[in-house]
Amino acid sequence: MKRLLMKILYALGDSRRPLHETAALVEDIVHTQLINLLHQAAEVALLRGARAISPEDIIFLMRKDKKKLRRLLKYIQFRDYKSKLMKTADDEDPLDSDKYSSSSVNKRQRLAQDFLGSIDQTGEFLALVEDEEMDEVKQERIERLEKQTRNMDLAQYSDFCESRQLSFSKKASKFREWLDCSSLDVKPNAIAMEILSYLAYETVAQIVDLALLVKQDMTPKTGDPFGHAISATFLQYHGSSAEGMSTKREPESPDNTPPSTPSGPLSSGHQGKLHSMAQGNGSLSQDTSSKSKQRKRKKSAAACGAEAQSSAIQPAHIREAIRRYSHKIGPLSPFSSAYRRSGMTFLAC
Repeated sequence: MKRLLMKILYALGDSRRPLHETAALVEDIVHTQLINLLHQAAEVALLRGARAISPEDIIFLMRKDKKKLRRLLKYIQFRDYKSKLMKTADDEDPLDSDKYSSSSVNKRQRLAQDFLGSIDQTGEFLALVEDEEMDEVKQERIERLEKQTRNMDLAQYSDFCESRQLSFSKKASKFREWLDCSSLDVKPNAIAMEILSYLAYETVAQIVDLALLVKQDMTPKTGDPFGHAISATFLQYHGSSAEGMSTKREPESPDNTPPSTPSGPLSSGHQGKLHSMAQGNGSLSQDTSSKSKQRKRKKSAAACGAEAQSSAIQPAHIREAIRRYSHKIGPLSPFSSAYRRSGMTFLAC
């Protein structure tokens, strides 16, 4: 799951090789959030006497955030449209459109609309189904990724496009095992698992969005009088890691230091050896040139690795992003306990 998550991080705006620590932290956050969401959806399903977690239970939990609920409804419409296209491609008579107008083809939309109509007292939920307003968050992500692909070559762009096609739904069995659905008394059905995989992807996307904003704030700016205050957490985290790296280096010892170059004149025998080696097949010059090339390759690889690590999202960025997102401002903030069983605000709903 971590390998898939690293590719998804790259597809959402992280560097080409995300840090393993960052991927592990994101995996832990997403797993915790989805497990809490599953338990709450199971409680809702038991309250209405259902035997399985269905899309209605998840929609009920997301009803307070209209923007994310509208995004989920758009995803449900897309899934029905994709199923319709797949059935049309497999059918021998694709011109017969009457059999695709039934509710069996658009069963996801029908379930969502019927449930929203049953709890909608003002008409605001059903208005989300027909809402065609542009999603600003999605638009910002597309613009950011478009800027990211401008400097890519053909191989990098091909790798990026493959990463963009990945999702948790394509690894359905591993995703179900990752959530440990077998341990639940009330298990999610197939459509609920589709929605959970979508919410997992959206949670990773929101973490990346917030972490990139924090990274931008933590980047020291020339001429900014508050730069030292903004990047204090970032510098403290990197200062401690740098100290740890410096302590791991081995101290200089007589065994590690190279021998000194002799300053005196060379002996005649030594000169004869050098003369014979130089007049041979030139192995000495080839060895020195190959060693210099290897040093240059190592230096360039180290520079590329350091540059990639500096452009990657750090775990400190994600921790600060979660702290800012969970922070409530206002006189009644200590009493707002909505979705706070684990001490962390839900990102998906």
